[in-house]
Amino acid sequence: MKDVISVNTMRESDAYTIKNYVSSKELMYRAANGIYESVTWHGKVAIVCGTGNNAGDGYALALILRQNGIYCDIFLIKEKFSEDGFYYFNKCMESAIPCLVYSGEDFSDYDMIVDSIFGTGFHGEVGEAETKIIKAINKSGKYVVCADINSGLNGDNGLTSSVCVKSDITVSIGTLKPGHLLNMAKDNISKLVNCDIGIKSVNRPYGLIESSDVKKIFPKRANFSNKGTYGYITLIGGSYEYSGAAKLANLSLSALKAGGGVVRLAVPRCICDGVMPYLLESTLFPLDDSDGAIRFSEKQIQGAMKNSKAVAVGMGMGERGDNLKIIEYILKNYEIPVIIDADGLNALAKTDMSLVRNTRCRVILTPHLGEFSRLTGLLIEEIEKNPVEVSKKYAKENSVILLLKGPTTIITDGERVVFSDTGCPGMATAGSGDVLSGILAGICSANACSDDMLLCVASGAYINGRAGEIAQKRTNYVSMVASDTVNGIEKAISEILNS
Repeated sequence: MKDVISVNTMRESDAYTIKNYVSSKELMYRAANGIYESVTWHGKVAIVCGTGNNAGDGYALALILRQNGIYCDIFLIKEKFSEDGFYYFNKCMESAIPCLVYSGEDFSDYDMIVDSIFGTGFHGEVGEAETKIIKAINKSGKYVVCADINSGLNGDNGLTSSVCVKSDITVSIGTLKPGHLLNMAKDNISKLVNCDIGIKSVNRPYGLIESSDVKKIFPKRANFSNKGTYGYITLIGGSYEYSGAAKLANLSLSALKAGGGVVRLAVPRCICDGVMPYLLESTLFPLDDSDGAIRFSEKQIQGAMKNSKAVAVGMGMGERGDNLKIIEYILKNYEIPVIIDADGLNALAKTDMSLVRNTRCRVILTPHLGEFSRLTGLLIEEIEKNPVEVSKKYAKENSVILLLKGPTTIITDGERVVFSDTGCPGMATAGSGDVLSGILAGICSANACSDDMLLCVASGAYINGRAGEIAQKRTNYVSMVASDTVNGIEKAISEILNS
C-alpha cells in the first residue's frame, strides 16, 4: 500500500525529520528536484509563488530549471517569504532569474505554469489576490503543474474554496495526503504522483490500496476443491416497490464473479417470477411477504442462511418490511461476515446500534454520504469536512468495518484506515451499490476465515472501482449502467492475478 498521512502528521513528521536527519533547506531542495523529475518540461515556464514554504519549493525549482537550460519566470503574489523560501529566492536573484509581482498577466506567453501558491496547510477561503491569479491559471489553457497540492484544495478533506487550481499533474511531496484523494480532489487533479524526499512519518499512516495488496486475497486454488470450498452466500433484498430484477441478478452475479461458490438470492415471493428469468447461475429462495415487502419468518431465514459463509442484506428492501427483525436475527444467531447496505442501513439508523456492537458476526456497513448522515446524525457537510476521523470514530464505537462510498472510498475498522481510489463518473447510476455489495459478499465468503477482513473489504472496493473503470472505457460515462460494471469484474480480477 502507498502511505497516506494527515496534514498534521505531515507537519510533525517534517519537523521530526529536520530535527534528526535532514536540514529544512535540503528538504526543500529535494522537494523541488522531485517535482522537476516528475514532469516532462517544455517551452517557457511560469512559476507562481505565494508567501510560505510552498513558494520556496517554487524558487528552488526555478534554480533547477535554469541549471537544466529551461527558461522560467517567477511571479510573486507579494514580496513576503518564509525563512527557507527567502534563501532560495535570493539564489534566484543571484542567478538573474526574472521575478515579477503578479499584476494581471494572462500567461499567454508561457507553455507551462507551476502552482506554488499554497501548500497542504491551506484551509478556509482564498484571498482576493490569490483568487485573481488562480482564475488566470485556470483560464490560460496551459499545462499546469501543482507543487504538493493544488492551491485552494484542502489537504485533509479534498474540499475546495471558491476557487481551486486545476492541474494536469500534481506532485505530492513526501507522502500522499487525504486531500489528494477525497471529495473534489479528482475533479481538480488530472494526474497524481508522489515523490519521496526522505521524511520519516511519526504516526501510523493510512494506506492507499494497490493491485498487489488485492492479489493477497486470491491465493492459488486447489484442484481438489468445489463450490462449497468457496462458500455459500445469502443475499437478502428486494421488494415489490424496488423489484429491480436485473439489479438483483447483477448483485448475485457479481458475488460469483468475485469468488463466491454458490449464491442464494432470497427475495419476497411477490417478485420471484420477475427475478427468475434473470438468474442463470444463482438459486432463488422465496420469502413470505406482505404489502410487497419481506416479512420475518425464523424458519425461512434459517433456510435462506443454511451453510452460508457470508450474507448481504438490505438492497432494495424498502422500508415497509421486517428489515430490522431480519438483521437482528442474523446478528444474534450467526458468526459470519454480514454486509449491510441500503435499506438495511436505514433500519439500523433508527436503533442505538447495540445489536451491532454485541454480535459475533463481522459487520460491514457500506453507506454513501446520505446513509452515513442518517447513521451518525451528522449533516453531510459535517462529514465531508472530516470524513476520515468521523469514519474511524464511528467504526470504533460500533465495532464494525465501515466502507464510506465516495470518489475515493474510505474503509476503516476504527484503528486502520485504507483508501481505494478506483472508480469513475459512469458508476453514478442505479444499481452500482448492489454490485459492490455482491462483490463484497463473494470476497468475504471465499475469505470467511481471514484474519484481515479489512483488507478483504478494501479489496472489494478496489475491484468494484476498477471494474467500473474498465466498463467506462468500453462504453462511456453517460450511457454506462451497473451491468457494465459486472461485466468488468472478470477483467479487473485478471489484471490483479497477473500483476
